[in-house]
Amino acid sequence: MLSLALAGKPNAGKSTFYTAATMAEVEVGNYPFTTIDPNRGVSHARTECPCLDRDRRCDSDNCRAGKRYVPVELLDVAGLVPGAHEGRGLGNQFLDELTTADAILHVVDASGGTNAEGEPVEVGEHDPVEDLAFIETEMDRWLAGIVADNWEGVKRQSRSPDFDIDEALTGMLTGVGATAADVGAVLRAVDYPSDPREWDEEDRRRLASAVRERTKPVVVVANKADIAPAGAVDRLREHAERVIPATAEGELALRRAAEAGLVDYDPGDPDFEVSGELNNQQKQGLEQVRAVMERDGGTGVQAALDTAVGDLLDRITVYPVENETRWTDGQGQMLPDAHLLPAGATPPDLAYAVHSDIGEGYLYAVDARRDRQVGEDHELSEGDVVKVVSSN
Repeated sequence: MLSLALAGKPNAGKSTFYTAATMAEVEVGNYPFTTIDPNRGVSHARTECPCLDRDRRCDSDNCRAGKRYVPVELLDVAGLVPGAHEGRGLGNQFLDELTTADAILHVVDASGGTNAEGEPVEVGEHDPVEDLAFIETEMDRWLAGIVADNWEGVKRQSRSPDFDIDEALTGMLTGVGATAADVGAVLRAVDYPSDPREWDEEDRRRLASAVRERTKPVVVVANKADIAPAGAVDRLREHAERVIPATAEGELALRRAAEAGLVDYDPGDPDFEVSGELNNQQKQGLEQVRAVMERDGGTGVQAALDTAVGDLLDRITVYPVENETRWTDGQGQMLPDAHLLPAGATPPDLAYAVHSDIGEGYLYAVDARRDRQVGEDHELSEGDVVKVVSSN
């Protein structure tokens, strides 16, 4: 399962975002380090279900009238403060937890209502642009420290006649989420010395930064956009590539109202409908959320998750079935499962995603949408429905 991590300084709204996205209860408070032990939960990426092309909706609990929600892991850890790479605050714990994350959702207080340490100040007093480079800088320094601590071992390995720098660096960086492909791509993209004994401190820092950029891509969540001063989100967009305005509190209010039967709302919808009796306070609060949704196209919480999965990680959703005509599994359930695969994935990749035994026994696959057999090098596309035939 893909893993997304919420990062940011204290009081930016990470725990509220986490609760809204997972509906798991966690402690939320207006003071630094409300979160101490990391929270792990399940959220979802949203896409269109293939059942929209059939005469009935599918049987998955994760499909709501053709809106398909595919599970992803969401991690919420302690807030990061300047100097975290040196262990300040809960920095070491925070950074260690990020090693398993595939992408980072950097939650920024767009309202400017918290200072660099995460302490409350007047709205607009702090410039949120100052927080943008914060996470990446701390992660770069943390990774550079890991590289420096292990460099003598790499240099010792280089004395061997069959030394391979790609292999040596992969062995060192696997623990922070880098693969052999990641290391190879970084070394090819930048002109590094082939002999690790010739590397200087700047070379190691550039390596750490390049590995972080490749293995921990970032989406900026401009949280508290509902109370942010005019132009605050636009200024963030001038300094970052992917910025999603959001109101985590608004999303949480809608999710709880939907659970109570007060509104009809699915995560990621641009609006909601009132379906129950609301008191005046509830009406006023939800109308304030509606105004933000009309301006931004939604609350931004689902948009941030979808941007991380679809844009940053370039994943497609593929649906394995056993019956290629009815699109059902062995129990007759229609489209019960969905898998997020890297763009360019092939039928054998899907087979292994279903189960390693299915992958090892892979024979062939059928494109159920077009009712034709496809080769093992066939590139799958978003929304494909595929029957995998295996000897196991």
